[in-house]
Amino acid sequence: MTASNLLTPPNKIHSFHPPSRTLMGPGPSEMHPRVISAMGQPVIGYMDPIFVRMMDELKSLLRYAYQTKNPLTFPVSGPGSVGMESCFVNLVEHGDKVIVCRNGVFGGRMIENVERCGGIPIVIEDAWGEPVDPQKVEDTFKQHPDARILAFVHAETSTGAQSDAKTLVEIAHRYGALTIVDAVTSLAGSPVLVDEWEIDAIYSASQKCLSCTPGLSPVSFSERAIQRVKARKSKVESWFMDLNLVLEYWGNTNRTYHHTAPGNSLYGLHESLLLLREEGLENSWARHRRHSQALKAGLEAMGFKFVVREEARLPQMTAVYVPEGIVEADVRKTLLNEFNLEIGAGLGPLAGKIWRFGLMGYSCKPENVMLSLSALGSVLSDMGYPVEVGQAEAAAHHAYAAMHADDAKAKAARVARKIA
Repeated sequence: MTASNLLTPPNKIHSFHPPSRTLMGPGPSEMHPRVISAMGQPVIGYMDPIFVRMMDELKSLLRYAYQTKNPLTFPVSGPGSVGMESCFVNLVEHGDKVIVCRNGVFGGRMIENVERCGGIPIVIEDAWGEPVDPQKVEDTFKQHPDARILAFVHAETSTGAQSDAKTLVEIAHRYGALTIVDAVTSLAGSPVLVDEWEIDAIYSASQKCLSCTPGLSPVSFSERAIQRVKARKSKVESWFMDLNLVLEYWGNTNRTYHHTAPGNSLYGLHESLLLLREEGLENSWARHRRHSQALKAGLEAMGFKFVVREEARLPQMTAVYVPEGIVEADVRKTLLNEFNLEIGAGLGPLAGKIWRFGLMGYSCKPENVMLSLSALGSVLSDMGYPVEVGQAEAAAHHAYAAMHADDAKAKAARVARKIA
């Protein structure tokens, strides 16, 4: 057979150059130029001493992001779904009862994981858009005191609802159960305090508030969780995600080869975590709250109704109902084609009914808030929806001004206390 007889790709295929988008959906978020630059550095071996040193720095930086001293804190080579599966496949054995809280799409995925691990899911249902009800969790543990694990989503990406992780973990521990927590959308965008809340296993994702490339899942396991893994009666069913093996790769001494790590992606995560450290965790949380308040003010000015009540709403994920008579997919398509702006659609029973605005990481900045409000208002106005030009932007500006005034008063009060 000659080369001329082999199938060849079409000549019209050339180097890929994606457009520059403003990413205001549920993820990924925009990447900081420093992160993009870091990912373009030369490849080196995954057992190279320089690479190993970078791995140690990554673990330290992730412990800061998670606010934990857990030694086993590292990025799984795979997206957030792999981080989730790592937690379940290591901690759940056949026949284990696992209480799973479902108030959106990702609680449903937890149930799938329990079933595939041979566990018995005990499901607590809450309405989409509502946080997990602690009383339901308490009542369920009373009915199933032999449940070994409580699993819940701290920040439900499908709706933007945030649950009270500290209270839920306290309930689980009173009944001797471990906890698995989804922090995919919350890490670095709102408080996640692993040690203070005594979380046992937690996972997140690199492409949300950390503003890195998709494909890495930071996880952290407490000593209680590690002991549970070591005491298993059966082998972990996944070779790749078996923590007993991963410990030998991400451990502190005598590293052994486990898999070829995605080096350049890890460079990017290292840089994104450096950016987080430079900004400071509390400052990052405050930035997400600040720009969320401005976005909220603008959306309210356009007459939108929110999916999640204010006290349970994530600052980095805001969901609103689509106005009657508007085809939501047409609006998203126009925003993408005419403004290079991406916002998110609804999932599951909310498909076609809501829009999701993500304010995450490097995407969380005032110019993105103002562009989103201006572009959305323009598109809706063209579709006949009653929008007063400039009203939403003005509301956002007023919100920023009010927050600036409050900050100035608080600063003046702190100065006065120091003088006194």
